[in-house]
Parts: sequence; C-alpha cells; structure tokens
Amino acid sequence: MPTISRRQILLTGAAATASFALPGGLARPYLSRAADRPLITHGLQTGDIGSDAGMIWARADRPSQMMVEISTTESFKNARTLPALTVDPEGDFTGKLLVDDLPSGQDIFYRVRFRDIADVNVIGEPLVGRFRTAPGNRRGVKFTWSGDTAGQGWGIDADRGGMKAYATMLKHQPDFFIHSGDTVYADGPLKSEVKLPDGTMWKNVTTEEKSKVAETLSEYRGQYKYNLMDENVRAFNAAVPIYAQWDDHEVTNNWSSSKILGDAYKEKNIGVLAARAARAFHEMMPLRTSIVEPRRVYRRVNYGPLLDIFFLDMRTYRGPNTANGQTKESAETVFLGAEQIAWLKRELLNSRATWKVIAADMPLGLIVPDKQADGSMRQEGVAQGNGAPAGREHEFAHILSFMKHAGIKNTVWLTADVHYTAAHYYDPDKAQFQDFDPFWEFVSGPIHSGTFGPNELENTFGPQLRYVKAPENGQANLSPAAGLQFFGLVAIDGDTEQMTVTLKDVADADLWSITLDPQRA
Repeated sequence: MPTISRRQILLTGAAATASFALPGGLARPYLSRAADRPLITHGLQTGDIGSDAGMIWARADRPSQMMVEISTTESFKNARTLPALTVDPEGDFTGKLLVDDLPSGQDIFYRVRFRDIADVNVIGEPLVGRFRTAPGNRRGVKFTWSGDTAGQGWGIDADRGGMKAYATMLKHQPDFFIHSGDTVYADGPLKSEVKLPDGTMWKNVTTEEKSKVAETLSEYRGQYKYNLMDENVRAFNAAVPIYAQWDDHEVTNNWSSSKILGDAYKEKNIGVLAARAARAFHEMMPLRTSIVEPRRVYRRVNYGPLLDIFFLDMRTYRGPNTANGQTKESAETVFLGAEQIAWLKRELLNSRATWKVIAADMPLGLIVPDKQADGSMRQEGVAQGNGAPAGREHEFAHILSFMKHAGIKNTVWLTADVHYTAAHYYDPDKAQFQDFDPFWEFVSGPIHSGTFGPNELENTFGPQLRYVKAPENGQANLSPAAGLQFFGLVAIDGDTEQMTVTLKDVADADLWSITLDPQRA
C-alpha cells in the first residue's frame, strides 16, 4: 500500500498550481468535460489516525488513478501531491492510501481527485477532507463512539433528515469516532415504506443490494455504499476519522460456525459468506492493513500520551454459539482465541498511555440470547448467567485477572450491540469471580437502527447498573423517529488527565455523565 513521507507533506514554500504534475514533468490544466471525468462516488473517509500516520479512502466510478494532495493549511497554498494509486474492478474501484511520517498534533487537509486511466488528461472534480493527527504532547482528546447503522429495516428517510445522529456527533468536532460494530446490516433488507405507530410512514431510500440479504461480494459491498449515500454520514466522514470494528450483522445475525441459515439464503455455507463479508468490510472501511494477517480487525491505535485504544474482534475467532455453560475451557468456549488474548496482554503491558480504552463489540455482563428455530436457546455473547465463570467467561476471567496482577490501570470498556445506552460498574466485591480490579463499561447505540432492551445483567463479574435508557414497557424495534438513538462522548483533559464520559442522544441531550480520575501506579 503506497505511503508518503514527512518530506512530501511539510510545506516547501512553492506556490501550488491549478494542475497536477503529469508524467514527464509536464503540468496540464484540469479538463472540464463533465461527462468524461471520473467521479468520486461515496465521499471521503479517513481512519486509524495516529500521531504520524493514517488512512485515506475514496471510491471512483471507473478504473482510474486516485490522486491525493496533502497540506497543513486549509488554503492548500503549499500543497504537495502524493503518488497516485490505481483503482480497478478487482477492488470495486476503492482506494486506500496509507500516509505515514506525518507531524503529530497537526491539522491535515487533503484533496482527492481521480484521473482516468485511458486518458491522463481527464481528471475529475476534487473533494476535500481534513483530520488531525494524534498529539505528541498532553493535549486534550475528545472522541465519540456508537454502533449499529441502518438496522432492523430503518434506512435513510430523507424527509426525516436521514441519519441525523451523525450530524449531532459532528457538532462536537471529535478527534475521531469509534464504530463499535454492526457498521452495516447485511441481513436486513429494506422496504420502501414502513408504517409507524403514529400513522405516519417511514420512507426508506432503497437500492438493489438492500432489497435482499447479502450473499455475493457485490451485495456485501452494496451495504456500505448504501450508508455512504446519506449526506450526514458523508459530511461526518470528511471531517472525522472512523476507527471501525465489526460484529455480526456485517455477515448475518448472530453468526458463528454453528449458524444455520434460513430460507432467505441460497448460499448455505456460513464460512463463504463470512469471507465475502470480510473482504467487503476491509475494502469499504478505512482500516490499516495488517502485514501479519491482512484481514485482521483487532489492533491497537496509540492516540498520544493520554490514550491507547485496543480494538477487539469478538466474532472472527469464536467457537460455535452454544448454551455457554461449559465448566472447563474447550474449543466451544473460545471467543477471542489464544492468539488475540496473547496480543492483548502484550500490548497492554507495552502501553504507556494514561488511559487504556478497550473497544469491544459486545458487552461483558449482559445476557444476549440466540434463540434457535427449534425453540432452543444458545448464547450469543460472553455472559451465560449468574454464578462462577462458565463457557466464554473463562477467557475474560483470565484477562481480568491478568490485568490486576500485571498492574494494568485505567482501563475503560466501550461497546454497543444491544441497541440502548447504559453505564455498568464492575465491582469485584459483588461478583462471583473476584480476582480483578473494578472497572467501567459504557454502552451506547444505536446510532441509526431499531431501539431495543434493556438486557439482563448477570453477576459473574459483578456489573452494577448505574444508568440505562431504553424503550419503556417492553417496546421493541422503535424507529429512529422515536428519538432513542444514542452515542457516547469521551473527553480527556490534557492538564488533569481526567476522563469524562457522557451518554448522549440524537437531540444532543446529556443523559448521564461521569468524570473518572486516573489511578497512579
């Protein structure tokens, strides 16, 4: 993947021209033949921005070259052009350019165009985006998180403002956004109209790919293209980097190796679907690519001296969904897997950041049932019910115990998945398993999907409910029109190093907040 060094980004004093440098050192003006020019089809994205590097993403409408200019000034007065990246049908015309050796704590402005491969004189109109690199000093950090986009039949209703929670988040000008999974709903076909309880109609924008469950690679790609049709999402992406992880709906609901696919699916092999979905996820989201495992989702992002983020993958390596009551560890109790656990322990030990955020795509202490067609009940998540650790809880008992004895301080867990917002305090004094230090887990979502909940907490790790907002009277799958769309806002003060977590809704109301003091070693 092409990279660019600091020498090519820092200002050089030369005035920018209204053209790109073409082969042979010649400069040609941009052509104005609109029908001929390559188009940027789905806006811009950036992701996994650190103190010295980050990913820039765009998609064209044809085979072409992705051309990017970088500047430290909004005027692009002294912009530099990066090496061109060819996009083709093999990658669905998507381009991901890793730009490294950036200056820390710096606003970076970037401009993207596509140049036609068949005629290098044909260059499309530009789009402009920006991001800020992570600080090298103790500057304050502010970010948002949520999950669950376009699920349960609730897509883009332009008459109702589209995916409005993205516009609400943008008002806070966060440094970045953590999407905690269910970035798309590949198993959620959309109807053009859905009648709401008040008698009005929810009117979805529809596409061919969203008319059925996704099975082909093209259909999985179409799930991401659909979300990028929303004006709020595109405006947000152009200004705020996204750090994405995946959960189940990127493939299909509650998938594991034991998943039995229903009549809606012609392709019955869950492994085939998961492979296609993983490829689409990595093509369409601005994640950095691991040289060890090209489609790895779990990773650590350092965001300066105050913050490290550890992104877990609770889906790819799990064993089959079962009743989750095994008293001993086995192949059926695997959730993260030995390699990912070893990575997490190693990276936690190496971290020197004040705060260590563990971005999990599922909560630890909430029962998430997986009801089967025959009426039997399996467990989709970590929790299995009250009592000593069992099933998948063995892995997390081990991780929590390790963190205590290794002296890992200031860990905070952020998650989504259950389609409501809550704050959980895990207290070993009230737990069945007590060999861990207390910690907080904050749940937020959906960002634009149906609202459900709340789920039942169990006592293995002693979670105490400190706040919850969910539908009342057992209501399920409330539309975004009901206003129960949620995200979390995290602010770390550069002077005091305190972390303030605020649970918010689509109307930008502060629902609940807490300020955490860092513990010193």
